[in-house]
Amino acid sequence: MAVQKLSVSFETELADAVRVAAQASGAGLSGWLAEAAAARLRAESIDDFLADYQTRRGAFSQAELAAAAADLGYPPERP
Repeated sequence: MAVQKLSVSFETELADAVRVAAQASGAGLSGWLAEAAAARLRAESIDDFLADYQTRRGAFSQAELAAAAADLGYPPERP
């Protein structure tokens, strides 16, 4: 697999937290950042899909949202 080297800049506190998280996970810094970037891209893709779905079919109902939350194991929302 081909790789590209990137240079990134972080505020000091964030950089320190990223290093600690990467070390705690057992991954190298590059691997940890790559996983984080991939997760962000997946989340944005899901957001885009859901926005398009709702544009075509209408907004999700509260019942649909509650059912999805339950399927994902989230606690029920309090009124």
